Amino acid sequence: MNPMMNFRPLLLFLLLQFILLSGCVRYVMNESAPNSYYLNPSKNLKRVGRVALVELKNNSSVHQISPEITDSLFQELQKRQIFGVTRIRQDDPAWRSLQLESGMDYTFEELAQIRKTLKSDAIFMGKITSFEPYPHMAVGLRLQLIDLADGQLIWALEQVWDTTDKTIQSRIESYYNPRRLILDDENLSGQLGSVSSLKFFKFVSYEITETLQADL
Repeated sequence: MNPMMNFRPLLLFLLLQFILLSGCVRYVMNESAPNSYYLNPSKNLKRVGRVALVELKNNSSVHQISPEITDSLFQELQKRQIFGVTRIRQDDPAWRSLQLESGMDYTFEELAQIRKTLKSDAIFMGKITSFEPYPHMAVGLRLQLIDLADGQLIWALEQVWDTTDKTIQSRIESYYNPRRLILDDENLSGQLGSVSSLKFFKFVSYEITETLQADL
């Protein structure tokens, strides 16, 4: 047997321990938010002034869902009032004038230009990695919040929300309870988050912003 086969699990274990001890990843072990996300321990969300939320890039096979998900996320960020938020559409003249691809990696010169053009201190961007519509709705997102002053990552999250997952179903039911949404049939309170894409996106956006609120 190749000794490297036994050595690799040890390397992975040690790497995971290093990451946890260094504080690079904040793990949330509860049923009301995504399981893990990155939060830069040297950055203070309260000191982030204005954030430009760029319409998410859609890498799924379903068209025209990016504006809906981005709008839902924008509304939830506004409710939190963690920082000021400006919504930037992909066809926004200011964004298009930068002539940049909506990727994740930019040079310091490009970051400075984004900051000047969008009049923002940080940029919130990402992509829809996957989406499955009714009847078994699921969405995958990869998101980042980047400091435009120094290019450092402030926060990041990558997750798939799948309504066939019992844990996700339970969290949807907890979100759409009678205190949040009054329905004639109480059994529909949880189902609505799975059936309606807009309601589902609202639930997902709520969970995303929960991870930002956790550090405040």
